[in-house]
Amino acid sequence: MKLSPKFTPYLYILPLVLLLGFVFGYPLVRIFEFSFKKIRGIDGPWVGWENYRLILHQDLFWESALHNLFLLIAVPIMVAWALLISIVLYERVRGWKLYRIVLFLPYILAIPIIAVVMKKMFQFSGPVNEALRWLSLDFMALDWIGSSDVALWTVMIFIIWRESALGIILFLARLLSLDESLIEAAKLEGANWWQRARYVLIPQMKTVIEFYVVISVITMLSSVFSYVYIMGGGRGGPGTSTMVLELYIFSALIKISLPGIASAVSVLLFLVSLLLIVPLFAVRRRANEEEVG
Repeated sequence: MKLSPKFTPYLYILPLVLLLGFVFGYPLVRIFEFSFKKIRGIDGPWVGWENYRLILHQDLFWESALHNLFLLIAVPIMVAWALLISIVLYERVRGWKLYRIVLFLPYILAIPIIAVVMKKMFQFSGPVNEALRWLSLDFMALDWIGSSDVALWTVMIFIIWRESALGIILFLARLLSLDESLIEAAKLEGANWWQRARYVLIPQMKTVIEFYVVISVITMLSSVFSYVYIMGGGRGGPGTSTMVLELYIFSALIKISLPGIASAVSVLLFLVSLLLIVPLFAVRRRANEEEVG
């Protein structure tokens, strides 16, 4: 039987799809299976929904989930900051190529290295507070790391500083690919900087902005372990003020050896991530259909 030409490209990528399906799909299936078992060693008896019932009745689980949701506040801040800086750089301010390197540098450095440095800087007697005291701003010299009231805010600041670097580079790359005649035409029409940004540049960056929003949401839900582990001393401290779901899973799996509990939390985190991300793709799909229509 002769294969239809339209299926030929899929035939070439089939081996890779099967390989990726095994590498990523098999562990996912096993995690779902483990979440319904009381694991001892590499397997254990079936306990049904018991693991889920246990974690849903734990205050620490809900506190960790709320901390992850709280970190989502950083997403619009990162998008706005990255947009502003990328548009300023697009205007070719003097030294913009150097600024581009400096702004992207935090993103290419390992998180543990930067976290250790930031932890030293934000200590109560660290350089940040010393600089504030020197400027007679003693009321702003807080215990950034040691206070349960501000520790999570400090982690958020750190995340915004590092993760917004990716947005700046993505947005700048998109801007540099635009037809500059549009900007020149806007200038000739008398449009100021804000009008050019709002009505000419940002609408053409919609796809990249949506991509960055999705990546940022995923980061806040499931990629902040390194930040809180280093900044919170590996315990989500002080107290449980920086405990997030990833660290909760790590503690259940490594510290108290409950793989079934860790798997159940992982499944819930996966499902919540889908619930938040899938609607973004649905909105994008409808927007594309409207544009085509």
